[in-house]
Amino acid sequence: MRKTLAIAALAGSMAVTGLAVAPAAQAATQASTTASTASTATVVKWGKFFSGDHKAYTFGKTWGSHGKVFTKWYGVDKFGGKKGWVWFEVYKNGSWHKFNHAWDGKKVGSWSGHGIGKVYTYTCWAGKFDNCGKKYRIY
Repeated sequence: MRKTLAIAALAGSMAVTGLAVAPAAQAATQASTTASTASTATVVKWGKFFSGDHKAYTFGKTWGSHGKVFTKWYGVDKFGGKKGWVWFEVYKNGSWHKFNHAWDGKKVGSWSGHGIGKVYTYTCWAGKFDNCGKKYRIY
């Protein structure tokens, strides 16, 4: 008799708890679905990508929206002396394009373009082609 009452009480409490949690869970999933349909861009945060000697690094975020790719990047190295360089290699409209930006201290930069399929980046220090770190795919 006690076992039957214990099982019934447990089942009853689980049913009440389940009913109380279900509306909140349903509301949470509706909110996240609405948010995801309103924003079609997937943001990829990347970095810290260091130069070969670890004296400079870059980080940032890349996202695509409506056929256009956007990148915002941040470069950091010790102010004064030699510069840090960030390189981007972009596969755009069937061919590869390469460009770079230099900075001394801290720098914030951005770029965007249409028809981009892949984006790679790497960081160098003390020259465009000196002390370069690994290459990473960011899009």
